[in-house]
Amino acid sequence: MAPIPSPAPTAALPAPDQPVPSSPAALAAQLARTAAALDEAIHRWTTAGDPSAPNPPNDVVLLALYQQRVYRYLARHPVVAGWTIRLLPRPLAGAAHDIITAGHELFSIVRAAPSATAFKTQRPRPAGALLGYFQEGQSRFGVSWEVLAAVNYIESKFGRVRSASYAGAQGPMQFIPSTWAVYGLGGDVHDPHDAIMGAANYLHASGAPRNYRAALFHYNRSWAYVNAVLLYAKRMAADPRAYFAFYNWQVFVVTRSGDVRLTGPGR
Repeated sequence: MAPIPSPAPTAALPAPDQPVPSSPAALAAQLARTAAALDEAIHRWTTAGDPSAPNPPNDVVLLALYQQRVYRYLARHPVVAGWTIRLLPRPLAGAAHDIITAGHELFSIVRAAPSATAFKTQRPRPAGALLGYFQEGQSRFGVSWEVLAAVNYIESKFGRVRSASYAGAQGPMQFIPSTWAVYGLGGDVHDPHDAIMGAANYLHASGAPRNYRAALFHYNRSWAYVNAVLLYAKRMAADPRAYFAFYNWQVFVVTRSGDVRLTGPGR
């Protein structure tokens, strides 16, 4: 099969629950169209709009949600994902490979919940505000803002999840209370700014930026987690628009009866 050419963005926006195709050709076409349209929407938002305002533009929200749903499907279907990546234009193929691999790593350590009822969510701080916190953490502790953002995304979808973890970790950066007592700088574990500074402090004390893999393994003792953080951080370092896309990815809970989306349009 020949590669899918780079598409022109489309004005049509996907519905929140628009079906995700299952064939590699259809997946590649949808992913390419969505990526192009989302890049343009993010460019408008970050240049002519206000990322520090509470509500992202509707086109960014809908396109990012559909992109996320496609990537979740591909992360669970590695054979289909391999064929799909081969059909994508080269720059997107590399990004897709990283994002799919990160998702696959995270799925490998997810424990299905009996239901989604125990998970509590909230509105996140605006994307622009969080970006400022990540950059402050980088300035103060030398930990890249992209790594801090990737940790915040994985741990709580940028603060959307407010429930404690199974292990009792709390806040948007999911600290165990004993660890927070040492590295939290006297702040509030539930406050996004304080939590991000605490995470930057902890990662720096654990070896970052000299050795991110070791530092992240101290943060969460799973190599799959470490790999996922670094892959998401890699994408944001390669293209800062990826941060604004990931910011608009929503909370899905893996339950024994299937995935449940808790946030975003219609929730």
